[in-house]
Amino acid sequence: MTYAGDRVLYDADTHIMELPDFLKKFADPQLRDLLPEVDYGRSLVTNEEVAVIVGNGSQHTPEHKQSLIALGNRMITEVKEIQALGAFDKHDRVTASDMLGFKKQLVFATHSLHMPFSPSSKITDELRYGGARAHNRHMSDFCSVDDRLMGVAAIPLENPQLALREVEWSLENGLSAMWVPHRLAADRSPTHIDFNPIWALLQEAQVPVVFHVGGNPLQLKPEWSNTGRGATRDWMGGGENVRARDAAVMHQGIETFISMLVLDGVVEEFPNLKFASVELGAGWVPEMLVRLDQIHKAYSRVDERLKSFTRVPSEQIRQQFGFTPFVFEDVSRLIEQSNDDLFLFSSDYPHTEGGRDPIARFESCMQNLPRSSVDKFNSENFRRVFADA
Repeated sequence: MTYAGDRVLYDADTHIMELPDFLKKFADPQLRDLLPEVDYGRSLVTNEEVAVIVGNGSQHTPEHKQSLIALGNRMITEVKEIQALGAFDKHDRVTASDMLGFKKQLVFATHSLHMPFSPSSKITDELRYGGARAHNRHMSDFCSVDDRLMGVAAIPLENPQLALREVEWSLENGLSAMWVPHRLAADRSPTHIDFNPIWALLQEAQVPVVFHVGGNPLQLKPEWSNTGRGATRDWMGGGENVRARDAAVMHQGIETFISMLVLDGVVEEFPNLKFASVELGAGWVPEMLVRLDQIHKAYSRVDERLKSFTRVPSEQIRQQFGFTPFVFEDVSRLIEQSNDDLFLFSSDYPHTEGGRDPIARFESCMQNLPRSSVDKFNSENFRRVFADA
């Protein structure tokens, strides 16, 4: 029996736990020494723990692998992060996929995109896009061993021409979604017409744009912590990750990004282009739909772009977007406040944030939903957004 059991589940969020040489291993030779190693110094995983794995030939010991396999459908419950089966080894991931039982799974990076996705203007185009290409090569290689693995490419937007080139390479090499940072693209809005060739190409290829936590700085500016009170801890008990005040406003970046895509006409202009917001929560989505419809109604009297819309914003989003709720969010409430076309199942394997038993957590709040709504959450909405699923 797999973890999914007899359910038909498509997973919109899984991860690679990159080893230190993740970028360097697949980088152009002239950039190899310039690219950073993946650092676990600010995560639940320690650099010392990683060093043990690297010292063992960059793999888990046979004994560790067998202990994970022996867990059966409790594997996702008992072991997380870099110690999980298939966290960094593509062949082990095939075994893990057999045990999980998901029909398809999106595969995101975890720590390797800090530099390519950094908003710093000091990073050269050569380094930023060289780092993105190294990531995308490695992601393509990792996912090549199993068609259940849908690799997610990294596409920085600072340079529209180089971004388009990276999209073209990623499509040619079998990657299934394009992750763009949900923030300003240097001195341009991401809705600038310079990006239209990217949206047009992805619409034609039926490959979606995705957003994910890490595509925008996680933490508030340090000045927000200058309260005269003691330092607060993050939800894991440390001080380097998401704290309560960060979590309260995490949605603002992605909500701003999506609102601009709608109001500036990108979603209207590319009606067959799909989008997914992953690991950024969904509690904010119903109110965003109401707000955008209200803005459209009020401002379309004077705004020619809004006046030309053939669909109201909420309809555009319902038809073209998907959102993954956090494991602690009430999916039934979200559906009642909006509709059942919007939300996607995710496990966040092998991350701790996905919870010990995401299937049970989500099902516990969907008991009163009709079977059709549960099926949409588990699989149908995913297949609508990701055409090659």
